[in-house]
Formats: sequence, C-alpha cells, structure tokens
Amino acid sequence: MTKLQIGDKAPSFEAKDENGETIKLSDYEGKKLVLFFYPKASTPGCTAEACNLRDNYQSFLAKGYRVLGVSADSPKRQQNWRNKHDLPFSLLADEDKKVINAFGVWGPKKFMGREYDGIHRATFIIDEAGFIENIITKVKTKDHTSQILN
Repeated sequence: MTKLQIGDKAPSFEAKDENGETIKLSDYEGKKLVLFFYPKASTPGCTAEACNLRDNYQSFLAKGYRVLGVSADSPKRQQNWRNKHDLPFSLLADEDKKVINAFGVWGPKKFMGREYDGIHRATFIIDEAGFIENIITKVKTKDHTSQILN
C-alpha cells in the first residue's frame, strides 16, 4: 500500500470539499491533522468510522487535532452523507484521486473473492510542521478514535 513512512513530509494537496470549497494541506499549518481515507461514503464500515470520529470530535479539538476525511465520492454524495450523520469535519471529494494517489492508498483489493482496485482504509496523523507522525492501516472502524489518540 502506501510507501509513505512516519517522519516523511506529508504530500502537499489541494482538493474540493463537499461544499465545493478548496482545502489545502497548508490550511492546517500549525495544527495537527487527522487525515482519514475511506472507500465509500454511506457504507456501513465508513459510516461506523466517521461516526466514531464525530462522537469524539471534541476530544480531537481539545488535543489540538483537526479532522479531514477523503474518498473519491462526488461532492453531492459527501455532502448528503455529512448532513445525514451530522459530521462536524470536512470531507474531500477527491474524484480525480490526486490526494488518494499522493498518499498511496489506491490499489488492488479483495472482497468476497473478487479483486478490484479501490481505496485502502488508512489514516495519517500529520503534525503541526506537516510531517507524518503516525500511519494507521489496520483501522478499527468502531473504535478508531482510541487508535489515533492513544
């Protein structure tokens, strides 16, 4: 999967969020960022992960973290999902997969005996200076907050 390692400079990115606003990595300079990649909005695992982060959002803010989700879904799909589940963080609609590819989370997957290319669920913790502090590839969707904050 990703070739990025802890200590690497996070790839610079720019993409539109669910509202069509441009979000860049540089917007988070001086702040810690939880950048989580998920396969598809509105699916059970992705919803469990996003809602776990939502339910603990104040803990992230208290520890100086900002949270940003990324998938290849359309802005409309992202917006509907965000509104339906009251998600307090932005979701990048990376339809051209520039951010996804920069972080190396696109590749071959297997599901129910079928092989296909898709987004590997992964979370990158980026420090205030833009360096990768941690990479979580074995995401526990229902308890992701504890993986990040512990």
